[in-house]
Amino acid sequence: MTLSALWHHLWTARLLLQTALLAWMIARNLYKDFPVFVVYTADVVLQTIIDKAMIRSPSISGAQYFVVYTIGGLVSAILSFAVLYEIFRRAFRDYPALSKLGGQLFRVTTVSLLLTGVWLAWLKPAAELRGLMSRVDLVDQTICVMQCGLVIVLFLLSRNIGVSLRSRTFGIAFGFGILASVGLAAMAIKPRIESSQYTQMMNLLTLTLMAAALCSVAVWTAYLVLPETVADLPVRPLPVHDMESWNQELRRLLR
Repeated sequence: MTLSALWHHLWTARLLLQTALLAWMIARNLYKDFPVFVVYTADVVLQTIIDKAMIRSPSISGAQYFVVYTIGGLVSAILSFAVLYEIFRRAFRDYPALSKLGGQLFRVTTVSLLLTGVWLAWLKPAAELRGLMSRVDLVDQTICVMQCGLVIVLFLLSRNIGVSLRSRTFGIAFGFGILASVGLAAMAIKPRIESSQYTQMMNLLTLTLMAAALCSVAVWTAYLVLPETVADLPVRPLPVHDMESWNQELRRLLR
């Protein structure tokens, strides 16, 4: 089986699985718990169908496809950050006084990671920034850096704020972690591909990204379809990081 045929099978599997996941979330009213994630899933399904239709249409030029693809990627990136923000707010939901802190932590972390991504982009040699696609890849790299950082921060905080590893909140973040980490690795490898192996390696990278996308959808499906065996519960009292005490004290000071 060729890489192209394998990519097509992975693409089809991802579309079918993500469409089924979207239907499941709507049928089970999960849009009430994760409204932004439902919108993100619907957007990915719609963009996937549009991309395939444009590729097969002889009347669509390469330039037109590139514009639609770039805009779609930007929309998906914005929605993915909105989902991560939704997860941050949900993670702090058991601590009303700390919920604002969760939002502030998200914004501070996002700005810090944005500056980090810009700094890494600045370090790139000028030879790697030639052409429009190279600049688009640079934006994608910055987005992946920010997404990876946000997911890592959430994972580090998960134990202290009582987010179970089997909770849906963790599962959604885990899926985004897979996408962002593989995407970041692909962005790092791409400029170092030798010209003699460029086509073959690019096909392999594209296949890897599609496999990561399918894996992330599989993770989301498993976490959202299967019942939560361990719900999001407040963390046990700890001697130093007692979040419940912090929550009560903050509520008292805000009165």
